[in-house]
Amino acid sequence: MTTSDPAEHAPSASGDDDAELSGLMPRRGYLLALGVLIGSLILVFTAWRIARDRELRSAQAEFVGRTVQVTELIQQRLVNYELVARGGVSLFASVQRPTAEQWRAYVDGMNMQRRFPATLGLGFAGYVPQRLLVQLQSEWRDAGYGLLTVRPQGMREVYAPILFLEPSTQANAAAVGYDVYSEAVRREAMAAAMDTGQARLSGKIHLIQDGPQAQASGLLLTLPVYLGGGRPQSPSLRRAEMQGWVYVPFRMERFVQTTLGGSHDDMLFRIYDRSGGRDTLLYEAPGMKGQAAAFVHRVSFDIYGRSWRIDYQSAPVEQAVPRLNALRNMFALGLFSSLLLYGIALMLARTESRARNIAVRMTEDFRRSEARFRSAMQYSAIGKALLDSEGRIVDANPSLAGIVGTGIEPLRGRRFEDLLERDDGDGAEEGDGRTDEDGVHRATRRLHREHGVARQVQLTYSPVPGNVGQDITGLVQVEDVTERLRAEARVHALNRTLEARVALRTRELSQANQELEAFAYSVSHDLRAPLRAIDGFSRILGEKYAGQLDAAGRDYLGRVRKAASRMGDLIDALLKMSRLSRGELKHESVDLSRVAAELIEELRLAEPQRAVEVRIDPGMRVIGDTSLLRNLLGNLLGNAWKFSRDRDPAQIAFGLRELPGGGREFFLSDNGTGFPQAYVDKLFRPFQRLHNVEDFAGHGIGLASVKRIVERHGGTIRAEGREGEGATFYFTLPLETARGE
Repeated sequence: MTTSDPAEHAPSASGDDDAELSGLMPRRGYLLALGVLIGSLILVFTAWRIARDRELRSAQAEFVGRTVQVTELIQQRLVNYELVARGGVSLFASVQRPTAEQWRAYVDGMNMQRRFPATLGLGFAGYVPQRLLVQLQSEWRDAGYGLLTVRPQGMREVYAPILFLEPSTQANAAAVGYDVYSEAVRREAMAAAMDTGQARLSGKIHLIQDGPQAQASGLLLTLPVYLGGGRPQSPSLRRAEMQGWVYVPFRMERFVQTTLGGSHDDMLFRIYDRSGGRDTLLYEAPGMKGQAAAFVHRVSFDIYGRSWRIDYQSAPVEQAVPRLNALRNMFALGLFSSLLLYGIALMLARTESRARNIAVRMTEDFRRSEARFRSAMQYSAIGKALLDSEGRIVDANPSLAGIVGTGIEPLRGRRFEDLLERDDGDGAEEGDGRTDEDGVHRATRRLHREHGVARQVQLTYSPVPGNVGQDITGLVQVEDVTERLRAEARVHALNRTLEARVALRTRELSQANQELEAFAYSVSHDLRAPLRAIDGFSRILGEKYAGQLDAAGRDYLGRVRKAASRMGDLIDALLKMSRLSRGELKHESVDLSRVAAELIEELRLAEPQRAVEVRIDPGMRVIGDTSLLRNLLGNLLGNAWKFSRDRDPAQIAFGLRELPGGGREFFLSDNGTGFPQAYVDKLFRPFQRLHNVEDFAGHGIGLASVKRIVERHGGTIRAEGREGEGATFYFTLPLETARGE
C-alpha cells in the first residue's frame, strides 16, 4: 500500500453527473406524487358532482310531483264545494221556493261541518229588484220568519239579501238579511255566475261571520238559481228568470289545511289571485319567510272564473335532499383517500430521495474520509504507521521516518517491534502499558534512531480495518516525548522545592499569628493596669476631694473617667476584632430569618416603648458559622434600630432579592438618619464614625466586624444611603440551596 496525493480522491466529473442525476430522480417522484393527488382529487370531485346533480334532479322531480298533487287536491276540493252548491240548486228545481225547514234539512243531511270543516255553511241569497223588495219582506213576514231587515241600508237597483244560511249558528243567523250584492267583490262573482249560468268564485273577501276585526281570508263559491231549475240560453233571459244564488262561504287557511289532510303539511307555498291584473295573496304557509329554498315551482290555472297562481318552495337543501349528507361524507372520505394516497406516494418519493441522498453522501463521505486519512498520515507531526497481521509496517508517514532517522521506503515491510528496545525481554505486545475498553493499547518505550541516541516515545496501538483484500489490522502512532519527560522531571523537582518553601512559610505565618495573639493579649493586659489606676485614683479623687475642686475641675475629672472607660471599651473591641480573624469557621445550616426575629425580639424587650415596623422575609437559609452570622445580624439590626429612633414609625426590612444579572443578595434597610454617600468608604473601617458619640453611642467597629464576617464566608458587602432618608446594606452569603446544587 503506497501513499497517494489526496487530490486523487477528490470527486470527479462523473461524481457530479451522478449527483445531478440523483437530484433529478427525486423531483420526478415528487411530481408523480403531485400528479396522483391532482388526478385523485379530480376523480373524487367529478364523481361527487355527478352524484350530487343526480340527487338534486331526483329530489326536484319528487318536489314537482308533490306540487302537482297539492294543486290537484285544491282543485278537487273546490269541485266538491261546487257539487254541494249544485245540490242546493237542485232543491230549488224540485220546489219553486223551498222553506227554511227544507233548506235546513238538506244542509243537515249533507253533514257539512264534518265533511267540509272549512266552510261556514250553505246559503241562499235571493235576487230582488228594488220594486220587489217590499213584497219580499211582506212574504217573509207572512211566512212566519219575522221581520226581514236588509243591510246595509240604502236605495239600490238590485238587492241580494241572505235568506237561508245553514247550519244555524249564531254567526250565520246574524248574517241573514245582509245584502251580499252590495259589496263589489261579491257582486262581481255573483253577476258573472248570473250571466254565464256557471259556478263562479269570488276574490278575497272579509266574511261576515268573522267580525270586523278578523284578518282571515275568505272566499265565496256562487251558483245561479233560475226559475224552473233550468239554464236559459241568453244572458238577458238569465237575468229575467233569475231567482238568486246558492253560495258556499269558506275560510282560505282552513280550506288549505283540510284539503291537504296532513299528508302534505311540510309543503311550503303561497296562493295568489291574479284576476284583475294584480296579485292578491290568498294564503301563505307558515315558515315561508326567512328560508333559503332548494327548489321553487310555480303553477298557474283558471278555476271558476278566477286565475290562480301557486308559488311552491321547498325546504333548504339539507332537508330537501337529505342524501346530500351521505354524499358529503363520501366526498370527505374521497378527499381523505386522495390525501392518503398522496401521502403514501410522497412518502415513497421522500424515501427514495433520502435513500439516494444517503447513498450519494456515503460515497462522498467515503471519498473525503479516505482523503482526510491520507492527509492525516501525510502531514501529521506525530509518526504513524499501518501494520499488517504480523506486525510489519505496510505504510508510514514522513514524521515517523524523521523520528527513526531514515526514509519511508526502508520502513516498509520491517517489523515495528525491531525499532524498539527490549529492557527485560518483554515487548509492548506482551502486556507493557495499558489497554482500554476499545482495544487501544498505550505504552512508553525507547526507540532506536539510525546513527543516533535512543528516544523516549509514546506508542498508541489501535485496531484499524483495511479495505476488502488488504492485510491491514492496526495503526500505531509514535510521539517523541523525550523532551516532555525531561521537562516533567524538572517540574517535579521544582514542585518539591516549592512544597518545602510553602511549609516553611506556613510555619513562619503560624508563629507570627501566635506572636500577634500574644502581643494583643499583652497589650490589652498592660494597657488595662494603668487604665484601672487612672479610673481608681480619679474615682477616689472625686469622692474625697470633690469639695476642694471648682466646677471646671470636677468637669475635667469627669472627662478623665469617661476617657478611661472609653479606652477600656476600645481595648475590648480590639480584642474582639482579633478573635474574629483567628477563630475556625464551623459550616452549618443557619436560618437567618429565625435569627433576625430573635434579635428583633431582644431589641423590643430592651426598649418596649418604641414602635418599630419590622418586615423579615421567611425561609432565608445559608451555610456558615452560627455565632459569627448572629454577630453580623446583631450589628446590622442594632444599627438600624439605633439610627431610626427619631422616626415615627420606624421601619426596618430584611430580605433576599434577585439580581438583574443572576444570583441573589441579602438586604437590610431602615428609614433612619442615614449617611452621606460620599463617606461610604469610611463605614467599614475600624474606629471610623460618621455621627457624634453624644448623638449615637458606639465604638466604630461594628460594621468593620460585619465586613470581616462576610468576607470570611466568601461574600461581599456594600452600603447605600442618603442623609436623613435611611440606609440599606447589601451583602452576599453562601445559600443553602446553592450548596445542595
